[in-house]
Amino acid sequence: MSMKAILVSLFLLGSAPDSSAPAIPPEALAAPPVADESPTAWSCTVDTLRAGKECVFEADLSAGAPSDSQDASNKKILQDVARALCTEAVGNIREGRPDATLTALCERRYITAVDQCGLEGTSFVVDAKGRFAPGARSCYRALANVLQEVQFMATVASPCCECAARANCPGTADRCYAEVAQQATAPQTQACLSDRCADACAVVLPLPRPGAHPAPTVQQRNRSASPGSASL
Repeated sequence: MSMKAILVSLFLLGSAPDSSAPAIPPEALAAPPVADESPTAWSCTVDTLRAGKECVFEADLSAGAPSDSQDASNKKILQDVARALCTEAVGNIREGRPDATLTALCERRYITAVDQCGLEGTSFVVDAKGRFAPGARSCYRALANVLQEVQFMATVASPCCECAARANCPGTADRCYAEVAQQATAPQTQACLSDRCADACAVVLPLPRPGAHPAPTVQQRNRSASPGSASL
């Protein structure tokens, strides 16, 4: 059988009515369509915010008059979400190990970002199905930016800043996370990190200049001073 005949046969088979299928009553054809209003996989929700996925603002929320109580309610909802997301983001990156300083920093940044999420009380910030309102685009973007920054800090800055706090290096706490993540530590802080936290901060410390011999770290000096370490 030629290829053309095979294609024609498949077309006819696919288009032929199924004799076993039940007949559709005439009144069913005139029935109004039923829309599936459940959120799609592309709808902007807390789950897409958590995963950093691209999304679509699908919620159909009509705007009303400004309301102070609704504005406060919108912010309160997302503040509660923020606390959960901060704890989860830091814990996931650090394989379950907490970082109270970074989690608190995350929550404070979220509080600032949530100021954009009240929508002046003209509508709900999320609908009953958990979808963000179209008017909450700037709010959603601000929350996503905070989450991305904190995830990055948890990856590159958290181990370094924990060591810096233990070693009493200058510029610890919030300042350390911000400066280390941006590789903008002050010279005095950088010298302390290089000396006392070289292993924990290896990812964020600048590479030595070609041909330069870095000074030995505290750990290296301690090892060389230990008994039996002298060479002949």
